[in-house]
Formats: sequence, C-alpha cells, structure tokens
Amino acid sequence: MTAVIIDGKAVAAELRETLAGKVSEFVKATNVQPHLAALLVGEDPASAVYVRNKQKACDKAGIRSTLHRLPAEITEEGLLTLIAQLNHDPSVHGILVQLPLPRHIREQVVLDAVTPLKDVDCFHPENVGLMVQGRPRFLPCTPHGIQQLLLNSGTQVAGAHAVVLGRSEIVGKPMAMMLVQRGEAANATVTICHSRTEGLAEITRQADIIVAAIGKPLFVTADM
Repeated sequence: MTAVIIDGKAVAAELRETLAGKVSEFVKATNVQPHLAALLVGEDPASAVYVRNKQKACDKAGIRSTLHRLPAEITEEGLLTLIAQLNHDPSVHGILVQLPLPRHIREQVVLDAVTPLKDVDCFHPENVGLMVQGRPRFLPCTPHGIQQLLLNSGTQVAGAHAVVLGRSEIVGKPMAMMLVQRGEAANATVTICHSRTEGLAEITRQADIIVAAIGKPLFVTADM
C-alpha cells in the first residue's frame, strides 16, 4: 500500500474559511461576536506558540480573542479569581486554560472551575459526560481535528478496528470515545493501548487505523 500524507494545514485552512462564513452570518444576525479568552501562565515556549496559533486562527475566522498572560508565580487563588470573572463576563463565550500549569497550581481544580458553558476544550466533567453519552456540548479539539482529517482523507472508519495509543484525558480517552460513537468518522471498534499494554506491536498490526496520542515522535515503527 502506498502511503498518503494528509495535508493538515490545507484541511485546517478550508475549515477556517467555512467557519469564517458561519461566524460572519452569526454576527450579522445577532450583532454578537464570538469571544475566546485564553489564559497563559508562565513563559513555556511551546505553550506560547500554541496560544499564538490559536489567536491567529481566531482572527482568520472572525472570532475575537483575548490573551491573558499571567506570571508563573501567580497563586492558584489568583488564577481561580480570574476564571470566575471570565465565567460571569457575558462578553466572553469561551475560556481556554493553556496547559501545562506551574507545579504549585492544581490542574484539575483549575479546569473544573471553568463553567461548562464556556469550556471549549471539553475538560469539565459535565462536558466529558455529555460527550461520552453522544450528546456533546463541545468536542475536545485534538480528537475532533483527527476526525476531520479522517473525513478529509476518505478513510473508512465505520466498522474499522481503530487502535488508540495513549489514555490521556486530553487526547487518548476522548479520541477512543469519539471513534466508538455513532456518527461521522466514528462507528469503529476501538482498542486503547497504554504504557502497561503487553504485545503492543501485535495489537497495532491488527489495526485498520492507528492514532498515536502519546506525544513521542516516531514511536510507531514499520513493524507495528
């Protein structure tokens, strides 16, 4: 079988163009511009790049974005206070807390503090539960992006055996849940593999689709 590289940038550009049209229509109809607030704590270079790219994507789609740059020394209480203010700000429609957070701040406490109605990353337990039940309010960004790539490439997902490498709350677990749901780029038979999985290569060789969600480049090799 000849390998085909999916052009993710081209797919993203097409989706942004479609979204920009929908946003424009929404603004004309409601006189309300969607507004995303992003919180960046500390000076992690990778996080800064990630947030900057999100801001650029918002601009191209006609979505207002506000970046709150916070010092790494901010207290957990201080961060929670800002989140509470954004929760109650009617002009803010989505809140995104960039991870990772400094070690003195409890990540789960912070993520749970974001109101489910503005939790666009789908990290809040309420939104995770709705997603698992197949009636999502929001969809987690990276897994949903992967589904869009599967759709764009014409990959047959329904009935396929999909193996997800990784069980993180951000990518691995939600990816598996979304692939097993009814709907587009779904209806798959899903196996989740992780650091304690034995015979990994044997399992991946049985897969029609492999999603590597472990953050290690080149982990999946030809023999797998």
